[in-house]
Amino acid sequence: MTKSGDDFYSPASHGFVRIACATPNVHIANPQMNLSAHVDLAAKADEAGVDVLVFPELSLTGYTLDDLFLQKTLQDAASDALLGLMRASEDWRCLIVCGLPLELGGSLYNCAAVVHRGKLLGLVPKTFLPNYREFYEKRWFASGHGLDTLIDFKGQSVRVSTHQLFQAGALNAFTLGVEICEDMWAADTPATPLALSGATIIVNLSASPVTVGKSRVRKRICEATSERLMCAYAFTASGPGESTTDLAWDGQSLIYELGQLISEGERFSSQTLTIADIDVDRIRQERLRTATFADARRFNPHPAIGVQVFEEAPHGLSDFYRSVERFPYVPNERERLDEDCFEAFNIQVHGLMRRIESTKSQSVVIGVSGGLDSTHALIVACKAFDRLGRPRSEIRGYTMPGFGTTSGSKSDAHKLMRALGVTAEEIDIRPASKRMLMDIGHPYGQGERVYDVVFENVQAGLRTDFLFRLAGQHKGFVVGTGDLSELALGWCTYGVGDHMSHYNVNCGAPKTLIQHLIRWAARTEFDPKAGRVLRSVLEREISPELVPVENGQAQRTEDKVGPYALQDFTLYYLTRFGLKPSKIAFLQYHAWKDVASGHWPPDYPEAERRSYDLAEIRKWMEVFLFRFFTISQFKRSAVPNGPKLISGGALSPRGDWRAPSDGEASLWLEELRAGVPVQ
Repeated sequence: MTKSGDDFYSPASHGFVRIACATPNVHIANPQMNLSAHVDLAAKADEAGVDVLVFPELSLTGYTLDDLFLQKTLQDAASDALLGLMRASEDWRCLIVCGLPLELGGSLYNCAAVVHRGKLLGLVPKTFLPNYREFYEKRWFASGHGLDTLIDFKGQSVRVSTHQLFQAGALNAFTLGVEICEDMWAADTPATPLALSGATIIVNLSASPVTVGKSRVRKRICEATSERLMCAYAFTASGPGESTTDLAWDGQSLIYELGQLISEGERFSSQTLTIADIDVDRIRQERLRTATFADARRFNPHPAIGVQVFEEAPHGLSDFYRSVERFPYVPNERERLDEDCFEAFNIQVHGLMRRIESTKSQSVVIGVSGGLDSTHALIVACKAFDRLGRPRSEIRGYTMPGFGTTSGSKSDAHKLMRALGVTAEEIDIRPASKRMLMDIGHPYGQGERVYDVVFENVQAGLRTDFLFRLAGQHKGFVVGTGDLSELALGWCTYGVGDHMSHYNVNCGAPKTLIQHLIRWAARTEFDPKAGRVLRSVLEREISPELVPVENGQAQRTEDKVGPYALQDFTLYYLTRFGLKPSKIAFLQYHAWKDVASGHWPPDYPEAERRSYDLAEIRKWMEVFLFRFFTISQFKRSAVPNGPKLISGGALSPRGDWRAPSDGEASLWLEELRAGVPVQ
């Protein structure tokens, strides 16, 4: 679908559904007062563009009524309040899910009512009734297990069943399933068949009294459920106003998506809305690429699930209730970042250890430039040799200055090798490079200042040629340094340079993560002397250093391939989730439009913090798409072995990514150009 400029800025046009968890001020056994609270919150939610509004369990009556539930007066008043909410909803867009007791066939059920534009779309009874410790629900209610019937409610024919879904006609990825409180805690939850039958969003109307530590338990269950069922999970608990005779209520609201916490409400507060934009398209894509999800549906047949369809127009608003991390490969929280760096670094170390043991190599050979990638490969090798109980002197590091090598990077390379205690040597490749350029008739060989790709590749190729011959001479193998970002962009010379090695420890490491791996290792794995050199490397401009410095300006990689911050962002969402370029640009815009908003990873240098406007995002995404789909897949079809580090972080044809080498980018470029406005 082609978007207008205005459409681009609305999350609704990118497959986002806006969910709100409501925490009303509860009035015990007073449905009319509760109706007023519902109407007030629903009106605010509708004004905010909310698509689904979820109230707590038994929200129209209150949860703490005990034997009052069995009073006919209360039951009738609850039904009247629901009718009042239905009438009030006629002019609202949002789907409303609230709770009430309902008498049916001589039994009382704890139900969720699903209301939309004046209609009662369905009633979902609670399946699992807690009857232990402080709970006595079986005293008043019957389980909805197996119940599936049509009733007349105030002149409308309504289905009462746990086996029903509610689907938006205009966006079938927006499909809602409902469960109530204890259903979430059961060993076999109602959410499972609902998700397997197509529900991308599960809402849980809960009462859930609070005790110390219970909020953490709820979060763990909601997180795990949304991860396991590949869905969004919205949980809202009863809050202030419920009886505190023996219990207390915190009104916790949680909205998760695929195991990620998208929004969390303020606890111990009332008349509040917790709003989040949920990516139902991403959920559907994740299910498509995970075959075991479909297998689970086939292997475990459940009762037929009915679908109630409702029509809802997109809200068209441009505000976005969701935080988008600038660096999807790099957590913003110190604890998570340290944990990820620990795991990634040790995956690399143990991968290299296994290869050293299996080849019975007497040494490893690494080209050390003083840049990020070779520095990281070198410290990984040092730890591998330490843990194997072998001397670091068996690591042979070579700096190989070429025509563009700067004194700073060369100095750092030698300082680092000395600090780490590896065997350090230098081979000047300029004479051999000039000889080859002369032999092939290149203008530079005749004295002309022509610095084209051949000029660069001659140097890159000779470096690799030297390393392979040195590895043979020293009965070892070449440790690769090329990273995931370079492989995605094709920023490596085929068969030589960073493309080729005997074993590449960095192949799963994106450029935006490597700096944090080095910073973490400098702090935790190496002595202060080595740490100082490692931090010096982090301050250096990213450059291949193949072209001579002219007018004081060294060659800059990002001038050619784009900012790695943006390109790693595109790489992640394109390969991990298969999102459209326009949607990636929308997310990227919200992540990068304001340098002062959101969070930056710990220790990220202040001087490097910047923003990108939509024009820059569009420009560099075009570069990424062309390079990724058109000119670099053949390089990824022939890559050395190396370990995958992170989810969505591998481009090996033997692992995560398989694609034709002779593909083209036109389909993705056309979608980007049609879907992202030109500023």
